[in-house]
Amino acid sequence: MKRIAVVYGTRPESIKLAPVIMELKKLPNIEVLVVVTAQHREMLDMMNRIFGITPDVDFDLMRERQSLEDLSSRALKRLSSLYEEVEPDVVMVQGDTTTAFISALAAFYKRIPVAHVEAGLRTNDKYSPFPEEINRRLISHLATFHFAPTAKAAENLAREGITENVWITGNTVVDALLWMTREKRAELDTAFSKFLPNFNCGSRVLLLTMHRRENWGEPMKKALKAIRQVVEKEDDLLMVYPVHPNPVVKKIAFEVLKGVPNIVLTDPLDYLTLIAVMSRSCAILTDSGGIQEEAPSFGVPVLVLRETTERPELIENGFGKLVGTDPVRITEELKKLLRGEFSPEGKGNPFGDGKASKRIVEALVSHFR
Repeated sequence: MKRIAVVYGTRPESIKLAPVIMELKKLPNIEVLVVVTAQHREMLDMMNRIFGITPDVDFDLMRERQSLEDLSSRALKRLSSLYEEVEPDVVMVQGDTTTAFISALAAFYKRIPVAHVEAGLRTNDKYSPFPEEINRRLISHLATFHFAPTAKAAENLAREGITENVWITGNTVVDALLWMTREKRAELDTAFSKFLPNFNCGSRVLLLTMHRRENWGEPMKKALKAIRQVVEKEDDLLMVYPVHPNPVVKKIAFEVLKGVPNIVLTDPLDYLTLIAVMSRSCAILTDSGGIQEEAPSFGVPVLVLRETTERPELIENGFGKLVGTDPVRITEELKKLLRGEFSPEGKGNPFGDGKASKRIVEALVSHFR
């Protein structure tokens, strides 16, 4: 019996690891230990409920206005003690969060192999995204097993000298999305109408998400003002902005956008409702990584509110454009999009086919044979 500790702390991690956890639990010779740090408490709990996952260990580390240093130090101590106690054969992490990096670091200190899901994403700008770019680079050099979502991600690893135990698997977010549309079809059909009961069927929906740390402050304020100026002039457009719970983000969002009749500011949406809104959107503006990967499944064009993206496949396959936070660029591209001058040219989702989790589990289990 091999024990795999799967560690995560945020909603994106839980979405992308849920299909892997479900695959692992099908195997009689694998014990799965689900460990959550609760870096994002409410958003994480919401996802665990949807996927039917009950954590075995919950550190509940979230504190109001916690710094990266505070979160990191507390997580490192708790995870180190846990690894000593349960002695996992492998620690699995996903992506580039502080939880993922500290989990991998604690495992490395205990000489426990690390399996990295979504390995190899790079912008090659250490401050964009911050701190995620450095987190994922460091995880790559701590990890033993590297599950790259695309060929480009694997090429990034090779350029850093990482060529052993690298598998190109596709991205597990596509697995999660397909699972939701298959297993939660009825709920998805009603989620949109429950969220927007008075929605005019003749209107268009624009989805906005913006929360990245490197966009906090003036960049976010300028971007939101530009978006507002375009949206408030479009009578047949309703913009939905699920506002991240971080106090810095909430303050700016409500300061700039509150009171505009065709802008809905809401708490973070549960994943069912988010997918329902996404699938009905005419376009998406986002600085989120996960949404860049999900939108192509619905054929929805994306304007990326960042100067760089570690997901170039979105741009190269004609599903999106980089606009950053420059008001002029945002205004120009958003107007083009709303006029129908930009629509996705790509065919199929370049990030996966829904079988990434099976490939990951098969590769990992083959190591134990």
